[in-house]
Amino acid sequence: MNKTVTKELFKKCDEVAAVMASLSHPIRLKVLCSLIDGEKSVTELTDICEISQPAMSQFLIRMKDDGMLQSRKNGQKVYYNILEKRLFKLLIAIKESYCG
Repeated sequence: MNKTVTKELFKKCDEVAAVMASLSHPIRLKVLCSLIDGEKSVTELTDICEISQPAMSQFLIRMKDDGMLQSRKNGQKVYYNILEKRLFKLLIAIKESYCG
């Protein structure tokens, strides 16, 4: 690997480490994997992950603050989807590697 590529890669290490830290919690990873197929409501994500709505809200707030998710409100429901295209690509790679 040439020095220029290595330098550019090293500049991104903090960013990549932050993404990996967010992915390291099973619930956050379940939420993100659930959103590969498209947006879901808080209720749907709560059911999929089998946790309480208040706990799910805390996970979603953190992930939105981390720039991973975006939300939209439709009436009383809030829907979430993946904001970052690079994250989407990473999740697809994880799915293909671990789920076939």
